[in-house]
Amino acid sequence: MPPTPNDLETYRARLTGHCYRMLGGASEAEDAVQETMVRAWRAIDGFEERAALGTWLHRIATNVCLDLLAKDARRTRPYALGPAMSLDRPDARQRDATEWVEPIADALVLPSDADPAERALSKESVRLAFVAALQLLPPKQRAALLLTEVLGFSMQETADTLETTQPAIQSALQRARETLSRNDASARELDRLKAPLPPPKAALLDSFLHAFERYDVSAIADLLRADATQNMPPYVMWLDGARDIAAWMSGPGAACRGSRLVPIALSGVRGFAQYRRSEATPRGGPERGHSAWALIALDVEDDRIASLTYFLDVERLFPRFALPLTLAPGVPLPVI
Repeated sequence: MPPTPNDLETYRARLTGHCYRMLGGASEAEDAVQETMVRAWRAIDGFEERAALGTWLHRIATNVCLDLLAKDARRTRPYALGPAMSLDRPDARQRDATEWVEPIADALVLPSDADPAERALSKESVRLAFVAALQLLPPKQRAALLLTEVLGFSMQETADTLETTQPAIQSALQRARETLSRNDASARELDRLKAPLPPPKAALLDSFLHAFERYDVSAIADLLRADATQNMPPYVMWLDGARDIAAWMSGPGAACRGSRLVPIALSGVRGFAQYRRSEATPRGGPERGHSAWALIALDVEDDRIASLTYFLDVERLFPRFALPLTLAPGVPLPVI
């Protein structure tokens, strides 16, 4: 008996995660999954029940992504574009949103029926740093690595998916690992797949939220690793080290004083939606509330914050997380 549309739909989250890893963009991933479903349904009469439905769907999704990556477009993060910004030489350059690795809501990529081991692997493999590392690889090497290391495909299944031979897959994997090994951060990301880190303690996240809403820069700095980094797509600039991050927050970033934060889950890590206080209320006028400013992704290691990413493209990203663009005075914060 051939699969039904409901059977296909049960794989949507897994397919979205796979396409997101391949493409680095949330909207592109969802479009790729939709195309996968269309192709699968058109070819449903040719589905052989001796093949696992999930394997068959991931094979289709991989080829959809490879078609989209025919121009070898790669998304990146500011860290890959040059050295950290010096605070005495501000850098206001920006790049188009399509050039950056972007966040995705955990609810779209983490299967509700996953066991704890699969869920931990899924979270690690959609982290911004891991997805960015994958962008260093040509599309077919990227696909080969994901199929074997994340999805657990055999060499033969991977070769069949990519319409090549097992020796060719072995060679592609070797070249992929060599490429990632030349970048220490990328090599660590690959290692983390084998031993996922425990989730950050709630106390750390609570401490960050309360320190940020008080805008206690000293308290925020105490939560950072000494070598913490900060970046703010679409800006090219990034900061290296807790001291520079704190100096930035006390200087150009001080306009964030008075912000409110909404906890969210994005790209396998914890984070917040930041609403910055609207312009000062005119004398005698109504309070203006808060406006969407950034999605903040926190990467945590050793019970300290290792990186802060502020995604500033709020008009496009906030609706994707079902977040309002404004918070009216006196209205409770949304629950995500």
